[in-house]
Amino acid sequence: MPPRVVRGLEELRSLVGQTLGTSDWFEVTQERVHHFADGTGDHQWIHCDPERARRESPYGVTVAHGFFTLSLCPVLAEQIYAVEGLKLVLNYGLNRVRFPSPVKVGARVRMTSELMGLRDTPGGVQATFKNTFEVEGEDKPVCVAESVARMFF
Repeated sequence: MPPRVVRGLEELRSLVGQTLGTSDWFEVTQERVHHFADGTGDHQWIHCDPERARRESPYGVTVAHGFFTLSLCPVLAEQIYAVEGLKLVLNYGLNRVRFPSPVKVGARVRMTSELMGLRDTPGGVQATFKNTFEVEGEDKPVCVAESVARMFF
């Protein structure tokens, strides 16, 4: 599904407090988890050793790093919305992040994004989003993260 097109800053302001949309499903593969482990140096067996995970993990399979799930914010947000007139967007940080449930390798995740607030800054706004990740077929979210971005117009 194409992203929702937000026609400039004034329309963005009108969306505060609203859900912007939901991304497509994204498959979490062992190969992606291994690449993330290589990039971060976190090769813990629960993420990287499928055989040991089958034997010893309470989940019976490897699970993605929590930060792997969180790192999907930008790619999934691009599927949810696009703001016209933006010159630049910078990741400004996070207010709160929780990982209430694991993402088993082989699962599909998607993200729903809500615009929680906007604050004027020089050259643009600071936007706060509530990003909720879910796994297909499960009720409990796997990640809930408040992300903060600086948007320059």
